[in-house]
Amino acid sequence: MSPINTMAEKDLKIYHGADECPITATIDVIGGKWKAPIIWLLMKSPTRFGELHKTIPGMALKVLSRTLKELEADGIVIRKAYPEVPPRVEYSLSPKGETLRPVMALMSNWSRVHIMGEVGTEEVF
Repeated sequence: MSPINTMAEKDLKIYHGADECPITATIDVIGGKWKAPIIWLLMKSPTRFGELHKTIPGMALKVLSRTLKELEADGIVIRKAYPEVPPRVEYSLSPKGETLRPVMALMSNWSRVHIMGEVGTEEVF
C-alpha cells in the first residue's frame, strides 16, 4: 500500500459526513468553468491579461477579470502591475498556487485516460 493510499484512508476515517469533505473546500477555490484553465495556463508561465483572454476563447473580459480577482483573493494568483504607459499587468501563480501543480497534473492525466480515452499520456510539471 502506498503512502498516498494510507493517508487517504486515514483522512476518510476522520471525515464522516459529506459536509466535512475537504475536497469541497478545494473545489470552491479551483472549481468553476474558467478557474482550472486559467491556473493551467499560468502553470506554464506568467501571463498578461490580454494574452489570457486571447488564449481562452469564449470568455468575456468581465468574467476573466472577476475570475482572476477571485483567484487572487484566494491566494492562488499574484497580480503584478508595472508602472508603464500603457499599463501592463501580469498574472502568475503564487507559492500557494504552485502547490496545485501536482493536483492539476493528476486531474489532467485522469481526464485524458478516463474521459478522453488517451493511453500512456502523462504530463509532468
